[in-house]
Amino acid sequence: MKRSRTLVLSLVTALAATLGAAWVALPAYAAGPTASFVKTADWGSGWEGKYTITNGGTSTINGWSLAFDLPSGTTLGSYWDALLTSAGQRHTFTNRSWNGTIAPGASVSFGFLASGSGSPSGCQLNGASCGGGTPPTTPPPTTPPPTTPPPTTPPPTNPPTGDLPKHLLTGYWHNFDNPAVELRLRDVPSEYDLVAVAFAEATSTPGALTFGIDPGLAASLGGYTDADFTNDVRTLHSRGKRVILSVGGETGRVTVNDAASATVFADTAAALIARYGFDGIDIDLENGLNPTYMAQALRALRAKVGSSLIIAMAPQTIDMQNPAGGYFKLALDIKDILTVVNTQFYNSGAMLGCDQNAAYGQGTVNFIVALACIQLEAGLRPDQVGLGLPAGPGAAGGGIVAPSVVNAALDCLARGTNCGSFRPPRTYPGIRGAMTWSVNWDVSNGNTFARTVAPHLDTLP
Repeated sequence: MKRSRTLVLSLVTALAATLGAAWVALPAYAAGPTASFVKTADWGSGWEGKYTITNGGTSTINGWSLAFDLPSGTTLGSYWDALLTSAGQRHTFTNRSWNGTIAPGASVSFGFLASGSGSPSGCQLNGASCGGGTPPTTPPPTTPPPTTPPPTTPPPTNPPTGDLPKHLLTGYWHNFDNPAVELRLRDVPSEYDLVAVAFAEATSTPGALTFGIDPGLAASLGGYTDADFTNDVRTLHSRGKRVILSVGGETGRVTVNDAASATVFADTAAALIARYGFDGIDIDLENGLNPTYMAQALRALRAKVGSSLIIAMAPQTIDMQNPAGGYFKLALDIKDILTVVNTQFYNSGAMLGCDQNAAYGQGTVNFIVALACIQLEAGLRPDQVGLGLPAGPGAAGGGIVAPSVVNAALDCLARGTNCGSFRPPRTYPGIRGAMTWSVNWDVSNGNTFARTVAPHLDTLP
């Protein structure tokens, strides 16, 4: 190693002496803006692609346009974090209003789904090769210009923190007006990691979903529009939070009972996700579901949106008693793409736990742990199991517990401590966390649930 370095230095010294003052080492040129492509998923008949644009230059990029060709027979589907125009097989993506500015050294990404085989070709970024432009023919000045601080950019559409926390707190946000306090989405307390917007509604077409800000809520807030809501989704993203759209509720009548309605569900859900910036979907159908076709719908939705799609479920306690039941079967059938099941451990009465020895009364540590144990022992991973409890008075008709009881149940499941008379057969350190109905009721009750449970989640193994 030393010999090689000595030889190189000797040659450089000799060359410099020969050329004399006429030889001057030129500074290295910056790479300039580049774009790299990767397939983040491939399922044979289609794939998910992602381009990352990196500013390797010294000047801020203000606006970008990236174009490429797809082979004949390959078509584009959903896309995100960019605008799209197409002419034949040539597709051009341009920045959205919030991600067009790229400071030196920074990057932005956008993604899309494609049907068919093949990969993009002929990529151009702002009219130059995506691999970087040709260095300038005029040498740069020997004294670099003074640097300026990079501008503040609007919040990105995707949360900057990557994956969800190991242990997370989920809360439902009311898109309706009831006795709980009304909130703009941006006013959800910071303790919540995942916010489920309640609810998407059915249309006259089986499987179809629709969503818009409820007029009663808008009036209570003194004016709140779909555009305001969409901006609030971005605001939560900028804070590292995720926002999903919940389907159903107590009066929800969304039906997916055949292949056609499964396709309609996936198509309309994907459209709402693209329009509002949702990170996923929550299935909260309290009037029954068909596990075969709902699984088909959710897999089709994931194929459209991509592997980042969050899929949550909020079944009633009775729905998770038996793995052969509809909800439980759905959870097991989509276990490979399922994020979390937050079972509603309230409004239940007494029920058998995983020991099948006693009917445990709701509103107790025993009830929560013994019923969560059924899911944990019958096939779901610990990171797919969350504990759903009411946020306090007014939120439910039964099963309301102090937040300290939720923490005790989490301790019992994760560590084997603070259990009641029932002890699970093993511990589950990966238990995902807790859910509450709802953020609005929690705020109405002084944020006690979030302020008690969220810090405790951070202490779990």
